[in-house]
Amino acid sequence: MNYYDLEYSQAITYLFSKLPYFSRDGKKAIKYSLDKIMYLCDKAGNPQNNFHSIHIAGTNGKGSVSHSISAVFQANGYKTALYTSPHLTDFRERMRINGEMIPKEYVANFINKYHILIEEIKPSFFEITQVIAFSWFAESKVDIAVIETGLGGRLDSTNIIKPKLSVITNISFDHTDILGDTLEKIAEEKAGIIKPQTPVVIGRLQPDIHFVFERKSKEMDAKLYKSSDFHFSENVDFQLKGIYQKENIITIRAALKVLEDDCQYRFSKDKILYALSHVKELTGLRGRWDVLREKNPKIIADTGHNEDGIKHVVSQLNSEQFCKLRFIIGMMVDKKRDKIWKLLPKDAQYYFCRPNVPRGMNEIELMNEAKSNGLIGNCYSSCEEALRNAILDAGIDHLIFIGGSTFVVAELIESSLITEINEQHSKNTA
Repeated sequence: MNYYDLEYSQAITYLFSKLPYFSRDGKKAIKYSLDKIMYLCDKAGNPQNNFHSIHIAGTNGKGSVSHSISAVFQANGYKTALYTSPHLTDFRERMRINGEMIPKEYVANFINKYHILIEEIKPSFFEITQVIAFSWFAESKVDIAVIETGLGGRLDSTNIIKPKLSVITNISFDHTDILGDTLEKIAEEKAGIIKPQTPVVIGRLQPDIHFVFERKSKEMDAKLYKSSDFHFSENVDFQLKGIYQKENIITIRAALKVLEDDCQYRFSKDKILYALSHVKELTGLRGRWDVLREKNPKIIADTGHNEDGIKHVVSQLNSEQFCKLRFIIGMMVDKKRDKIWKLLPKDAQYYFCRPNVPRGMNEIELMNEAKSNGLIGNCYSSCEEALRNAILDAGIDHLIFIGGSTFVVAELIESSLITEINEQHSKNTA
């Protein structure tokens, strides 16, 4: 195959198969240095220096916050770039301008142009993806780019930008083998995105570790804001539902206020409210308390997958009305699961499955581990098979929940099974 003339599908295959990829390779795909990303960006003309940016880190909520801030800029007429990860169904979801995904031709042309360099230095999948995005943003002359960290902060490859504002949503236990086994250590990694003379907004006030952010901000001479210090009188019809979004909306609005007061951006109040009620349409966000079917049975998907995320999912499930909960669940083999099992409802019927990624945990092992923790259910060879059986088992007043891993949601969020029962329901009620 001539690697200098790849079509898009070939370029994507090359990216996924040849480069170290966290979803496949886990910890060994992580680069504990910014040297390669800086070298790559230098060879690409340092595109990160050619646009203004906002940098967002945190254990949970950073995707919702990133998309929402992007939506507000977009609604106010700014040419707005958005860089997030992971994607659910299309690689190009990771990089958008005004809600539109990067053209396939741009991705293929970039890989063809820099193929020799990629073979030479062997960057990670995330690093090359980032350079593609930053180059596109710079060439497109965006007004602002909202950049979400991939993992951590201090050594995350996105940490080469010089943002107008940094945002840290919250700190919880996740990726402890990489970021550290205490909240303080994880907070120190996330605090690594705080830059000199650059304001930072802290979302959740966590007194036991807040000193980490105070110390880093003082070291960087960066003005520190706490979301809890802001008070907003008017209500917001926030499109992103879920109890956990109550915390995110406060973080979002605090960040917008700092962007106006400290960074001189101008937002219309009406356009802020419009954007926050149309985040999905403006940015393409999926997978956050995503109602895939309204009733008979209701089907909901959510990407919350660590201890804090699962805690919020269970709290939200407790507010739903249903006769029986049918929980489709899969996890990564390297996920810390002990505390998660204790959070999950004991009266649900579980459908254990393995996400179709190498790090996906074997469904039989997952089921046996869950059973030893008091959870009852059966295992299935694929996520699709688990969903099929849940639909067959479900009564009209049952709730099917899809979660446990971003990759389970990714496989099922556009499942033909859901499309079929939705279409059948439409015919029956016509």
